[in-house]
Amino acid sequence: MGILDLGVVFVFAILVFACGMSFSRSGKSVKSFFAAGGALPWWMSGLSLFMSFFSAGTFVVWGSIAYTSGWVAVTIQWTMCLAGVLVAVFVAPRWQRTKVLTAASYITKRFGEQVQKVYTYLFLLISMFTTGAFLYPVAKIVEVSTGLPIWISIIFLGVLILIYTAVGGLWAVIVTDVLQFVVLSAVVIIMVPLSLDQVGGLQGFIDGVPDGFFALASGEYTWGFLLAFGLYNLFFIAGNWAYVQRYVSVSSPKEAKKVGWLFSALYLVSPIIWMLPPMIFRVLNPSLDGLADEGAYMLISKAVMPAGMLGLMLGGMVFATSSSVNTTLNVSASVIVNDLYKLFFPEADNPRLVWVGRVSTVLLGLVTIVVALLIPYMGGIVEVVMGLAAITGGAMFLPPLWSLFSKRINGRSALVVTMVSLLVNTLLKFIMPLILDIQLDRTMEMGVGVGLPIALLLIHEIVAHWLGKTNEPSFLDLESEIEETEIIEKAGDNRYGKRVIGIGIAAIGLLIVLLSAQAHIAILLIGGTGFCVLAIGTAIVVKNLD
Repeated sequence: MGILDLGVVFVFAILVFACGMSFSRSGKSVKSFFAAGGALPWWMSGLSLFMSFFSAGTFVVWGSIAYTSGWVAVTIQWTMCLAGVLVAVFVAPRWQRTKVLTAASYITKRFGEQVQKVYTYLFLLISMFTTGAFLYPVAKIVEVSTGLPIWISIIFLGVLILIYTAVGGLWAVIVTDVLQFVVLSAVVIIMVPLSLDQVGGLQGFIDGVPDGFFALASGEYTWGFLLAFGLYNLFFIAGNWAYVQRYVSVSSPKEAKKVGWLFSALYLVSPIIWMLPPMIFRVLNPSLDGLADEGAYMLISKAVMPAGMLGLMLGGMVFATSSSVNTTLNVSASVIVNDLYKLFFPEADNPRLVWVGRVSTVLLGLVTIVVALLIPYMGGIVEVVMGLAAITGGAMFLPPLWSLFSKRINGRSALVVTMVSLLVNTLLKFIMPLILDIQLDRTMEMGVGVGLPIALLLIHEIVAHWLGKTNEPSFLDLESEIEETEIIEKAGDNRYGKRVIGIGIAAIGLLIVLLSAQAHIAILLIGGTGFCVLAIGTAIVVKNLD
């Protein structure tokens, strides 16, 4: 990377950091710090949900699979589109009607404090591994593009992310997510035709890939795996505590439904566009093996992008992938404040609670850095992400999600399903290979991970129906019993947040236009894209002036 690229990375990092820090005033109450005051427009929340889910694996995990196995990387992500449809129609509105601040608060009201405490401890334990798995790809991208040792990248980026998340709360997370979506969309629109040009166009790409490269399912990613992974995605998108935050931070069930629909629409189109560059790189350089294919996305970027645009691509990749880190940090800190600290200090006022939230974010961020440093010793990022999905996805998120629709599930049965599923999945993943020398393949591992909690919950439903048992009567009156206790700071924060987004988008557009002036290829493509982004940002600012 040249000086211009590094300069662009620095400018983009300053822009993202400044936007996040501008919301230091938004944390006046717990509601505003952790749920943006219930004020988020649906399109902001939907884009943030997409970026939080999309960014953790797209460039490194799915990019690695796209390079190695081809089109199946797109098929895997299309399961997220189908899951998004079901979430939009059935799940997101139900979460919003509960009027809770966190999923843990819902568990408290539905199952009681003792059950909630167990789920909270499990969630915090698991989130330490998931955030580390999210931070590692960011550092991997920086390592491939700059040659900086990965441990330095992990520490530096981890500290940067935890600072602006701790200061700005959910508004900082949401606004930077939207900016990252804009810059990456613009850059990939430029990158795809440049990549195809390197291999002789579309026909050259099709002719140059291995046989079976465009199969919908291939290798260890069979149709059975795709079915199981699709169910996992449904449970994860619908029940993950970080994503529940996106449904409850909008103003109405109708708005929550729109969040799900936008997520689904983006996952219908984006995988095709996002996965083409690493697939094309298979033609340019078919020799990557081992963990080297984790860097395929950044390597194709270095091969085709003009000076300056490579830096913008790197900046977008880094901060988009970090979206999942700051999302999980924010919701984990929210759980600590609302569902642990307030139990022991119920008289704590809002400034105290917000301070505890910020301290919690910092401490969780430090643990995240440590876990990310250990990822290479756990088999690499693909193994860690898929293993976490199989072990924890259905076990943790399905029982509370099931309770949104079922009168019969109670705290004891939900906890039994979670604990039994976690225990069995852990034994199959770690103990059985050591004792019996038997290793489940990817399909079986994911199938057991999501199939076991489904089977246990169905058995409970059948038995409870046969015995005529239902849960406490308050289930039917859940919505009416949950009251809003925080002041909602809606209109002001909404306009301010949109102005910050508009300024950020306009700045990105101006930067792309300036870069087009010194580009030696695709000047019209780059410049035209930049002017379009600049116009969109300017329009948003003008529309939201006081």
